[in-house]
Amino acid sequence: MTKKKASGHPSLSPPASETTSAAVPGDPVSESPDRDFPIIGIGASAGGLAAFEEFFRAMPAKAEIDMAFVLVQHLAPDHSSILAELARRFTTMPVVEITDGITVQRNTIYVIPPNRDLALINGTLQLLEPVAPRGQRLAIDFFFRSLAQDQQDQAIAIVLSGTGSDGTLGLRAVKGEGGMVMAQTPTTTEFDGMPRSAIATGLVDFVLPPREMPAELIAYCGHAYGRAPAADAPGLRTIDVLQKICVLLRAQTGHDFSQYKQSTIARRVERRQAVHRIQQVDGYVRLLQQNPGEVDALFQDLLIGVTRFFRDPDAFAVLEARVIPTLFTDKSPDATVRVWVPGCSTGEEAYSIAMLLIEYLDAAKRNVKLQVFATDIDRRAIDIARNGVYPVSISVDLTPERLARFFVLEEDGSHYRVQKRVRDTVVFSEQNVARDPPFSKLDLISCRNLLIYLGAELQKKLMPLFDYALRPGGFLFLGTSETIGDFAPLFTVVDRKERVYQSVDDGHVRVAGVARFVSLPPTGGAPPSPRRTPLPATDPLRDVTERALLLHREMAGALVNGRGDILYLHGRTGPYLELAAGEVHINIVAMAREGLKRPLSAALRRAAARNQRVHHSGLS
Repeated sequence: MTKKKASGHPSLSPPASETTSAAVPGDPVSESPDRDFPIIGIGASAGGLAAFEEFFRAMPAKAEIDMAFVLVQHLAPDHSSILAELARRFTTMPVVEITDGITVQRNTIYVIPPNRDLALINGTLQLLEPVAPRGQRLAIDFFFRSLAQDQQDQAIAIVLSGTGSDGTLGLRAVKGEGGMVMAQTPTTTEFDGMPRSAIATGLVDFVLPPREMPAELIAYCGHAYGRAPAADAPGLRTIDVLQKICVLLRAQTGHDFSQYKQSTIARRVERRQAVHRIQQVDGYVRLLQQNPGEVDALFQDLLIGVTRFFRDPDAFAVLEARVIPTLFTDKSPDATVRVWVPGCSTGEEAYSIAMLLIEYLDAAKRNVKLQVFATDIDRRAIDIARNGVYPVSISVDLTPERLARFFVLEEDGSHYRVQKRVRDTVVFSEQNVARDPPFSKLDLISCRNLLIYLGAELQKKLMPLFDYALRPGGFLFLGTSETIGDFAPLFTVVDRKERVYQSVDDGHVRVAGVARFVSLPPTGGAPPSPRRTPLPATDPLRDVTERALLLHREMAGALVNGRGDILYLHGRTGPYLELAAGEVHINIVAMAREGLKRPLSAALRRAAARNQRVHHSGLS
């Protein structure tokens, strides 16, 4: 049957056509599993039995529930589980120990057997032999990921008591698909490692004791799935609502989501409505107006990216075999291979590429410099990436050789830290790819699974931008669901299936696509005064400026000479600089806004006289 989602509020999503067919006795369609209910994955480790009991004792009769539960607990491989037997004592729902291929039914509890990994596909539970060594098995992450892929925005994950960080990466996949996540309040656990690791991601919707979870869970499902859509406020159109929400987001965060796909924004808004039990979308708009914290929460929901190390291994195999060696062709020892990863999220993609580059350099015994610039608009994600610390569950995405070579296990055994050589190769910084100036003379751009969230018009602006940023012959690496669209003349296809392209040298198109970001040299006439001309984008000083600024959090800055004349501007300098009335001067002190002139002038003199860094904080 067709999987449908009903909501307790008007759907903001664009209408989709639905097809129906009549089923006849014996027709396989009529025997397909019932999937029109949420499936809740609950993960626990040490201390989990008490948490499970508290959770299900608070659950009402099954007639009021209309959902299914899958319990995943860490178990010793040579011991049978007592969870199913115990669960039957404190619930009226059927409790089933999972057998391979069993179809999930509503109002039923399913318990993982020992020494098995568990996955969900097409509404059926599949048991697999574990491949990871004992002590490194991450059954909860494994199941949560498959739950997200199968159930998408109907996926719900709950993390209960346990040691370590199992479940952390899986819940990110659930949130990336628009699902919901709960975690046990750490102070109510016997062992708080797993809940604390989950909460630290900033992605958990509800942090509650187990006894309080069922009420919130039922309320959420009732709003998200359980009732027919209600009529919207008179005269309130979907596009108007989305534009109002984008205005509120831009006013608080400075980021404009109006050119993102409307369906993406609509799904995230609907999920936030369900969290707050708000039926009417105009009521949610009022909440945003009154509660800045909710604006931040929606902002974070919109930024959630599904990422992991070496995501899509086949694509990375093509990158490793057909692209990486080419990047070093004709590179002298003092040359630099430059890579940009826009939309880098928490850094896994950028670090994966850095590992490939280092592996090639070491194998080829080359001494070329490496620079990987990784940018994102999400400051919290950038902080995680800079820190370079990830839960041990990343081991499922990395070969043992790469894990040993490029990571160091923390003393508590619950996290891996990226090795210093890899961290030193990658520079992370905040940047809005749609607004801030691009990099230049790049050998590779890896922009994977960002374009799918952007509207068609914004995609059309970014593709010439990427072409400009690449050197002639540079490579563009996209996600498996993304293409270059109408910009085929700018690129040749390296691997169509894995979305790898190579830039061709077309000067006219490359200039036209980035006129709003860079000051280009004049095409004719008398050359203007060098003191009044920003540096052309190809000047090496541009690269120096970019590298210097990327070492700091902020993305606005200026390169000046000893007199303070501006040679190059980077980022949004409007809040700090303005043109004064009268004769135009491009001296940075003359252009400085009130409150900045005197300390800036003094700082410049001191920096020039002493040849040292000068820093002033707290200026207004």
